[in-house]
Parts: sequence; structure tokens; C-alpha cells
Amino acid sequence: MVFSLSSGTRLAARPSNLPCRRSVSNGGRRRSNFSFLFDSKGSVPRKVSAASSSHNSDSKSTKVAASWKLLIPGMTDDGSSSENPIESLETSSDEIEGLQEVVGFPIGNEDNKRTDQSSAASSEINVEDEDKIVADQSSDIRESITEEVEGETLLSSGGVIDVKPRTIPPPGTGQRIYEIDPLLQAHKGHLDYRFNQYKSMRELIDKHEGGLDAFSRGYEHFGFVRGASGITYREWAPGAKWAALIGDFNNWNPNADVMTQNEFGVWEVFLPNNADGSPPIPHGSRVKIRMDTPSGMKDSIPAWIKFSVQPPGEIPYNGIYYDPPEDEKYVFQHPQPKAPKSLRIYESHVGMSSKEAKINTYTSFRDDVLPRIKRLGYNAIQIMAIQEHSYYASFGYHVTNFFAPSSRFGTPDDLKSLIDRAHELGLLVLMDIVHSHASNNVLDGLNQFDGTDTQYFHSGTRGYHWMWDSRLFNYGNWEVLRFLLSNARWWLEEYKFDGFRFDGVTSMMYTHHGLQVEFTGNYNEYFGFATDVDAMVYLMLVNDLIHGLYPEAISIGEDVSGMPAFCIPVQEGGVGFDYRLHMAIADKWIELLKKKDEDWSVGEVVQTLINRRWLEKCVAYAESHDQALVGDKTVAFWLMDKDMYDDMALDRPSTPRIDRGIALHKMIRLITMGLGGEGYLNFMGNEFGHPEWIDFPRGEHLSDGKIVPGNNYSFDKCRRRFDLGDADYLRYLGMQEFDRAMQHLEEKYGFMTSEHRYISRKDEGDRMVIFERGNLVFVFNFHWTNSYLDYRVGCLNPGKYKVVLDSDDKLFGGFGRLDPAAEYFTTDGYYDNRPRSFKVYTPSRTAVVYALEE
Repeated sequence: MVFSLSSGTRLAARPSNLPCRRSVSNGGRRRSNFSFLFDSKGSVPRKVSAASSSHNSDSKSTKVAASWKLLIPGMTDDGSSSENPIESLETSSDEIEGLQEVVGFPIGNEDNKRTDQSSAASSEINVEDEDKIVADQSSDIRESITEEVEGETLLSSGGVIDVKPRTIPPPGTGQRIYEIDPLLQAHKGHLDYRFNQYKSMRELIDKHEGGLDAFSRGYEHFGFVRGASGITYREWAPGAKWAALIGDFNNWNPNADVMTQNEFGVWEVFLPNNADGSPPIPHGSRVKIRMDTPSGMKDSIPAWIKFSVQPPGEIPYNGIYYDPPEDEKYVFQHPQPKAPKSLRIYESHVGMSSKEAKINTYTSFRDDVLPRIKRLGYNAIQIMAIQEHSYYASFGYHVTNFFAPSSRFGTPDDLKSLIDRAHELGLLVLMDIVHSHASNNVLDGLNQFDGTDTQYFHSGTRGYHWMWDSRLFNYGNWEVLRFLLSNARWWLEEYKFDGFRFDGVTSMMYTHHGLQVEFTGNYNEYFGFATDVDAMVYLMLVNDLIHGLYPEAISIGEDVSGMPAFCIPVQEGGVGFDYRLHMAIADKWIELLKKKDEDWSVGEVVQTLINRRWLEKCVAYAESHDQALVGDKTVAFWLMDKDMYDDMALDRPSTPRIDRGIALHKMIRLITMGLGGEGYLNFMGNEFGHPEWIDFPRGEHLSDGKIVPGNNYSFDKCRRRFDLGDADYLRYLGMQEFDRAMQHLEEKYGFMTSEHRYISRKDEGDRMVIFERGNLVFVFNFHWTNSYLDYRVGCLNPGKYKVVLDSDDKLFGGFGRLDPAAEYFTTDGYYDNRPRSFKVYTPSRTAVVYALEE
């Protein structure tokens, strides 16, 4: 990988010590977090929890039919799906060319608390002594439920059976990071300690759980497990003193199905099949677990619930036993696409994807939005707000039910149908997964699930994120590891997601959560007592899981800090992500858009775009959903503001602000894709400069109990006006067509991942940026008035060049100042440190891409 960091200077890319420079709001207390497997007294656990699989067949249950009707968006009154037949997408070539059972492992005593250990010595574990820890029956249980899975057969589009390896590679040595980035040698003690903690955890999981494969199948043991003779329900709730399963199936009788607790806090009840052989809990029944806890009697939605629904007119959610008959379950028809070399992501939110002011459905998104994404030229979608969240306006980031897809948009089978259709179209489906925190909601979520403050989370201030008003996981807790690893696997296995964008990774990696901390690139900021080693070990484990069992899956981490080796494989000592979100780019654009054009520095733009670590891939974006939320402004709004409401019609004269806005909107997006990373992301609607911000229907609850209307619970700003981008009488169409052409250009040339990269000019006077990627030459003129005739452009390869993308084309809302048929021939002789050059006309505020004609 080669970059030129200044005009005329060619440098081999080296490890950067500068992350995205970003200041985030609150700084928390700095404290060490080197413990990872201790009980509340800091001691090693003594037994593996033998979560007994014996059935309590004497439990008395009243079996009744579910009288409560499951009402889901997108369903008719009789419960049938209201989906429409899927029509095949037709895009002509010319058009494209033009444009387990798992046992519980105890980590604490009955109150499930733990003490943080601040020294490496106090957290050392002699793995050789761990055999003494294991209860004899645990290995018998494990052997009876763990199968050696050699491979998974997948039907390819050509009818050929592919075998996908399902083995997790050994930990490796973790030493290559020092070759990649020699600056890490100064922190070798910390990094080697971190890696040894990871290796120790891998060894413990291998010894006592049969490996990461078995450990990550917790959903086969916890929650509701259907067997030939009935249903077993298990729940880890060590703080509870008594528990019973209640629901429609037993008329909510707490004495009908009382649960038994083993010595490690796992509650269990077995419900035998009815006399006629039917399941004891009908599909669609409401279910909850009633517990006597230190906080009093409470009803909770099972932690491993696969579906939950908010009844109309009610506030709390209900857990739903979701197990449709075999002939009603969705069966995937299409193979998952191979991961593309160049990743072009369309960030989406199903609920707000309708043109109408309503909550949209999985089926409507499948039928209406997926074909649009395909036509635009993106090859992946990233779906937000999939995990159930009781508060809609949280944008899906306050998760209450981690294994349940949001019922607002439809059923689990509707979601599977959406994903299958995307795969049919060749689109990867990435899930925006939230393992960085959990909802503070006590009624519906994990918070105080068993009546204690510390079951899944840290206690006190360490377990609470004041800015997000949410709970923070204790990643050193064995059952938390099982829960989260199983959760990641569940979505890959059950729903065939192609990978994840992990939310809030910066918050996970540091005990201060990145709040009120300005990361400057000093390595002392990354490796010290503020680093949460437990969380780092979890991230390494989950990336092991993803890449070992699902080799084609992609993991993207949202990190603003610039943590070194973030995207280096775990076996080499890294954290293991495939991509880092290049979050500094959007911040830089907003910073510049607050200034006059004359105050822009093209050098700053280029430096921000290329400032990423060697061998670590980035996903670049000019703006994501963050910039589209109410309280912030999108790039289009910064550029054109209220003029977008009055002056976007083609039958009206344009204005200087609109002309500038449309021109810069295109340039900003193209240079971001051209220089910013090996992947690109766009939030839905931003491709055509969506004129509205996002404001979820909301009201505000005051401390005295009163409610302030907010936006009067309006859905008007919680939708996407795709019709504006399609309207041939509005200027939005030109912006959309440019974005489409930009995606298809990258598809054809693959410039984001080309090995050849060179920046030949960053001219502050002329406001010119010129660079090469692959066989393409990009020429940007950011000057607000100056156009240049016979402007010499340096290049590497000799021959004839032609324009393959021109932001000034009238099709894209430009002025058509270039001849699209013109040919440009190179001449020999060094210019801008390039062996050849050719002359062009470069109009003001334009971006033109030239390709070497083969």
C-alpha cells in the first residue's frame, strides 16, 4: 500500500499513530480491569455448573389453548401474512454498464457480585489445575450434547454443494503485531498480558465447555428447548429465591409450573407434551418468568426469548413462545453471497423506510427497498434496530431482548424472508449489533432481571452509562460471555446474517468509555489501566467465533479512538475486526461545512481521509445516520438549508446556494469513497440529499410524572421520501443518479481496494486534489470560481484516457462543461513526480474520473 502524503513525495504506507481526533463528552474514573474470571471474592470458581437436564415431570401444569391473538405489524386479522408476491428484479446489462446443550459455569456466589482486580498477578490462573474445578457430571453432559461438526453444506446457485469449514483456529502466538507496528513494542507487556488472558480463556472454554463452538450454542440449552417429549425451560437467575414459568398456556398460574434451581443459579422446569402429543405451550403464547427476588416479586421476559411483542395500548412487552409448525417455518432458498472485495454498504432502518408516515414492515422493505438498493449499485445492506428495543426512538440501541427481532416490523419469519431475498439479489446483509450496553428498562430487559444489580452488569457507576442511560456488561462474567457469544452466533446461524457492525466498541474497550476523552494518537491512551481487558478478550473471542465458524462473515467495529491492531487478526495479536468505521471523516466534513470555502484546506481533507493504520481496513462515509438525526444536520442540509424546500424544482431557476450545495455534495461523497477506505457506507436517503432530518415519534417524561408532547408522537420525520429522489422534475434525481454512477464505477474498477494508490497533487492555491487508484485518475477542483484550461495531470501509465465519471454532467444536475467523448493522450516526462501526464479542462467545483482505455 502506497500513499503520497505530500505533493511530489512518494511514501510507503506506515503504521499511523494518529486516530480519528475526537473529543467525546464525559471522562469516567480511570481504573484497571485486568480481572476476567473471578467470583465476588476474586477467587477462581470451583465447579462447572451442571445445569441438570433431568426433567421435572411431576410439575403440574394446566394445558390450555392460547386465547390471546398475536398481533404483528404486517399481519391480517387471521394472523396470515399480508406480504405480496416477490417480483424479480430486472436490471439490464446496459443499465449497469452505464452507471449446545450448554452447562452453566459459576463465577460468583449467591449474590453474583465480583471484585475488580487491578493487578496482573491477582488475575493469574493456573490452567493445569482447572481439572479440579470440573464437576464429573459436566463432562458427561457435554459429551452427550456436543457433536463434532466437520462442515456445513450449502446449496450454491449452480446446484453444487459447498462445504463451509466450521473450525475455530488455535490462538496463535499473537506476536506479529510488533512486526506490523514497531511502536507497539513499547507496550509489549500490556499487549502480551492481554493476549495471554485471551489464550487462558480459550483454554478454559476448551476444557470445560468443549470449545468455543459448543460454548456459543447457549440458545440450545437456555430459554425454551423443544424436545420429542416436551419443552424444557431454563434460566440463569442466581439472585432469585423462587421462580415459576407463567403464561397463557397455564392461565398465568404461578403454582402450575414451579421451577427448580441447581447449585449454580440455573432454574429449570420441564413441561411434557399434552396427551394428544401436541406441545405444552402453543405457538404464539405469551410467557414470562415470575421470580421472588431481593427486590421483591417480579415478572420478567425470559432473557433468551426469541420474540416479544407489545400489546396494543399497553406499555410492557410480553415474551412470545415462537415455534411455528414445521410447514409454516420459513425455509431459506438462496445461498449467502461471497464477501465482495470492495464493500459498499447501504445503511438502513426498516421501520422508517416507508415513504408514508408510519412504521414500515420487513415485507415492505423486502419488496420495495431491496430492489432500489440493488439498482443503486450497493452490494451490502446494514440493518439497524433489529434486536428488540422497547423504546422506538432509541434507534434500536437500547436493546431489551437480545435474541428477538423487533416485532414492530413483523415476525421472525418475515425477517428471514427479507434476508433471503437480499441474498437472491446478491446483497450481503449486515446486522447493527449492540453488545456495548443494554437498556436500563427493568420491565422488559436484562436490567435487574433476577432482582440484583449485578447479574449481567457491573455494579455501581461502572455498570451505568450516564450519557446513554443504559447498563454496561461485565465481560469478565462467564455467563455473560456465553450469552453474548451465543447471541452473535444466533443471528448468523438462525437468520443467515452475513456479519455485523458492532456498535459502541470504543465504550467497551475503555473504562472511561471514551467520554470526555480526546484521543490524540498517543499510544499511552490505548494501553494502560483505562483499558478494559475483559472487554478486549470478549471482542477477540467473538471475532474468533465469527471468522472461524463463518469464514465469509464480516465484522466491522465502531471505534472512534483509533485503537492500534483493531483490524489485525486475533492470532497475530490484534482485536480481529475486518473493518473499522472511519468516523473522523464525517466530523471533518461537518467542521469544514461550517466554514467559508476560502477557509477550507484540501490538505486537511486528504490527510483526514488517508489517516488510517497500515494493513487495517476502514469503512469510510461522509455521513451516516448520526448526522441525519434531529439536532444534527446532514451534509445536504449544511450546504443548502431551507433552500431545499423551495428551489429544488427543475422548472424554477436555481440559486447560488443550491448550485454550490449540489456540486459539493457530489464531490464530498466521491472523494470520501476515493480516498477514505476499503469500504464505503451511506445512510438511506442521503444519496440524494434527503431534505428532512430524522425525528422519531416521541414524548418526554418529566420527573413529576407529566409528559411533554415532544413532537406529538409524529411519524412525519421518521420516514424516507424516496419519491423525491425518483422525481424527474426535482434536482434530487441528479444527486441520486450520481451516487448510483459512483457505486457502479467502483463495481467495475474496484478502485477502493486497488493496490496502486498515489496522491500527486494537493494544491492549496488552486484548490486541486489529484490522485490515482488503480487505472483511474481522480481530479478534484474545489475552487469556488476558478476553472482551469490545459491543467496538467500527472499519471503513471501511458496511453489514452477517457472520462468515466463527471460530476458536472447534466444527468447529475451539473452544467455539462466537459465533452464526454473527449480523449486525453499522455506525454512522457516527469510531472508531480509522475513519469507521464496529460492535460485537461477542470471546471470549478467538479470531480472528474479518467480511466486508461485498454
